Amino acid sequence: MPSRKTGGWSGALLEKSQINKNKSQFTKVKSGLLFSLAPFFFFLHCLVCSMAPVKKSKKTKKSKKLKKNKSISVVPVEPRVSEPDWWVSFWHKNSTTPGLSIPSNEEEGFKYFFRVARKTFDYICSLVREDLVSRPPSGLINIEGRLLSVEKQVAIALRRLASGESQVSVGASFGVGQSTVSQVTWRFIEALEERAKHHLKWPDSNRMEEIKSNFEALFGLHNCCGAIDATHIIMTLPAVQTSDDWCDQESNYSMFLQGIVDHEMRFLDIVTGWPGGMTVSRLLKCSGFFRLCEDGDRLNGSIKTLSEGLEMREFIVGGVAYPLLPWLITPYEITDLSSSVSTNFNSKHEVARLLAVKAFLQLKGSWRILNKVMWRPDKRKLPSIILVCCLLHNIIIDSGDQLHPEVALSGHHDLGYGEQCCKQVDPTGKTMRENLAKFLLESKDKAPAK
Repeated sequence: MPSRKTGGWSGALLEKSQINKNKSQFTKVKSGLLFSLAPFFFFLHCLVCSMAPVKKSKKTKKSKKLKKNKSISVVPVEPRVSEPDWWVSFWHKNSTTPGLSIPSNEEEGFKYFFRVARKTFDYICSLVREDLVSRPPSGLINIEGRLLSVEKQVAIALRRLASGESQVSVGASFGVGQSTVSQVTWRFIEALEERAKHHLKWPDSNRMEEIKSNFEALFGLHNCCGAIDATHIIMTLPAVQTSDDWCDQESNYSMFLQGIVDHEMRFLDIVTGWPGGMTVSRLLKCSGFFRLCEDGDRLNGSIKTLSEGLEMREFIVGGVAYPLLPWLITPYEITDLSSSVSTNFNSKHEVARLLAVKAFLQLKGSWRILNKVMWRPDKRKLPSIILVCCLLHNIIIDSGDQLHPEVALSGHHDLGYGEQCCKQVDPTGKTMRENLAKFLLESKDKAPAK
């Protein structure tokens, strides 16, 4: 078989050579013939040029004109225009909605519907404008056929996140369809997730010193850098996606959100995307924050001397669901509250820790989409929704806007969930807690009586 294959290719090459040889001879004959006929072609060219130009038939010209007119009529040009002022029509339509205690003042009403003041709203629009204009998806028009402005797109997305209402209900309040609400909201989430990253980051050394100073002034906790807590985002899942991992201790399908906040309830670090079926301590150990702290790359600032022989490194405070670590200080358990040292420490610790609890109450109250049971969400997209709500929370604080205390949840952000208790105690962490507890009691005894 190999020799046959080789012979075949050799025969083909010889045949190709013979064809090329014959083609060369034909080309020579052809070129000679053309050269001999050159004078005749020149005479013919001169004769044609001296003749009068032939008139084109009116029929041909008329048919071309009709064809041209026909093409114009097939593709009509209708310039689309944006809506004049979406807020005027929205306020007129929704300010008297039955069952809602909507403020009569328009500025307060604006914040009621969208959780942000006008100035903050304009800033958010500036962040996402380029993305919402450069790649507009199809169908982004209202019932009158007008293009949706960037402002109206942002308003639709904010209302969907703030109210947690169905896409149909949100669409009806703006005069758009359910599919438009879906497209607009997701486009907004993608854009803000990318453009507002600088509003949620771990503080630099100068900013951290400011945070520590405020924790010391407010709670007497020296070298404290923040408070940590976690909450469940409840959802329903299709039967094919249900598993024990996502089923939490209260038999709900949920996703965890862990956050660390500063003295102003600003989120400094968040972790989400993990199943609600795991414990809080396990969630912590799965986070990048845990690895950074264990490797000495975070909470690694200067050690502070509290008094003679008592030193305190940088740390955060957390509840009993967290392990006691050198950089994460938890309260004394009830069984250990036998002395004034532990009792005094727990009272100071609890006030600081509640900052994280209040931050989650505010977050889930402001952006109610996180507090309602999400109907079959895409688990790959849900972390982005959660992150954007945290970004919006921080943008309000960073812009000098006021968080809306009236919309915050009451009670606890994980209502109905029993408190978990972690028994892990690191010896160094235990020593750090004892040092801080002794110092706090000494400071209390030295303080002048009020």
